[in-house]
Amino acid sequence: MTVEQKLWKNFNKALGQFQLIDEGDHILVGLSGGKDSLLLLEFLARRSHILKPSFTLEALHVRMENIHYETDTTYLRQFCAHLDVPLHIITTRFDDCQRKPPCFLCSWQRRKQLFQLAQEHRCSKIALGHHQDDIISTALMNLTFQGHFSTMPAKLRMKKMPLTIIRPLALCTEDDIRTYAESQRYEKQLKRCPYEKDTHRTSIQQIFQDMQQLNKEARYSIWNALEADDKLIEY
Repeated sequence: MTVEQKLWKNFNKALGQFQLIDEGDHILVGLSGGKDSLLLLEFLARRSHILKPSFTLEALHVRMENIHYETDTTYLRQFCAHLDVPLHIITTRFDDCQRKPPCFLCSWQRRKQLFQLAQEHRCSKIALGHHQDDIISTALMNLTFQGHFSTMPAKLRMKKMPLTIIRPLALCTEDDIRTYAESQRYEKQLKRCPYEKDTHRTSIQQIFQDMQQLNKEARYSIWNALEADDKLIEY
């Protein structure tokens, strides 16, 4: 089985296992420009050509004025045009006078733009490109720093708005996505975020790698614990 076949299989398995897409869905994809969101959009576009369930797609790319990294919006436009997916590009900024980490403020502002556009365009779901490694790392972060066992679920129904967050790459590993992205020659960001290595998440990811060195089944042990405790779907 090729890496592409493995990713496609796990993508479709997640759609079925977590019941991520329903007939008539209008899905807004958060397109950061990284390998994960590019793969997500490519696979969702491919899946939309299959008869059932019938759904439509749009994508949103948010640029942040006061975080000095760059994405090639020309490439993103071409990528979306090739997939016949409408792309929205919004440039915004956050108030950096607040006493909160820039990563938190940037993420919050991006989510705000996603939710706002999704409601304006009457989308039923927002699709994000988090993969299995992201979900496991979040569980380890919450356990280490928050004192509770929880994570980003594969499916989350919002309580204050008629939207559902879905993560169709929940069963895909980062290594497989990276290998596929390189084979497809996905273009990388022109300039990387200056804060991306300055977070607890980077340290947790290294701890997760160490855990897998200690026990090659660590990934599956943590994932099974999340499933057993019903942490992967929130209603």
